[in-house]
Amino acid sequence: MSELNNLAAYRFTAGTSPLLISVPHSGLGLLKGMQENLSSDAVALPDTDWRVDELYAGVADLGAGMLIANYSRYVVDLNRPADDAQLYATETSGLYPSETFLKQPVWLYQSKADAQQQWIMKNIWQAYHQKITQELQRIQQRYGYAILLDAHSIAPVVPGLFAGVLPDLNLGSNDGRSASASLIAMAYASLESHDYSRVLDGRFKGGAITRGFGRPNENIHALQLEISQSTYLQLADAWPQIDKVKASRLRQTIQRLLNSLLEWQAGQS
Repeated sequence: MSELNNLAAYRFTAGTSPLLISVPHSGLGLLKGMQENLSSDAVALPDTDWRVDELYAGVADLGAGMLIANYSRYVVDLNRPADDAQLYATETSGLYPSETFLKQPVWLYQSKADAQQQWIMKNIWQAYHQKITQELQRIQQRYGYAILLDAHSIAPVVPGLFAGVLPDLNLGSNDGRSASASLIAMAYASLESHDYSRVLDGRFKGGAITRGFGRPNENIHALQLEISQSTYLQLADAWPQIDKVKASRLRQTIQRLLNSLLEWQAGQS
């Protein structure tokens, strides 16, 4: 993990199509002084969307842009609104997480430094969201519309957040409000597979990114895909690694999803 105050908020690769992929939770970076303040339950950054950026590697071949966060969600959660308003009626984490998904403390002591949070908001949260805004505007100006896919993953069982076992593929559209109905239908149909279970707008309907940027009436469409980590990781390790066999199979489904978004795009041009 990185522990630097001058670490860029994100890595960005421009695309050549109307599709932008956002990966807000795979970052491992921390600010100075944070690592030694992590509790024993949080020191391995367990709530990371492990290796989602690697899972989507190669999408540039399809012309999709990629925006990947560098900082850990324990620094700031980029998929929460700036005012930290509650996104779900059920349990969820906040803008500046103080507990892990298993309800253990993240920090040995909770900082009261408002100045640091202001710096984080400006230089990390706002920087990431401003880049999404700029890129979606550029895409829309060029193609007449833009599509944002917010890419996530999570452990299959997280009792602090939901009951039971999470479906493998969880597509969120904010109950149909963040994207065109035809785009949602095509995307969800592309996820049908004998290998994976799927759900539309189940436990994960989309966070602040999907809800904030998805404005289909303005020709900007946003979807969130939350993937169970059991479908592509070796989960036994504290720092999970890609399971090459599982990931290869899953990438075929992701490829179908991205192709469906591109096909819908082609139909709108």
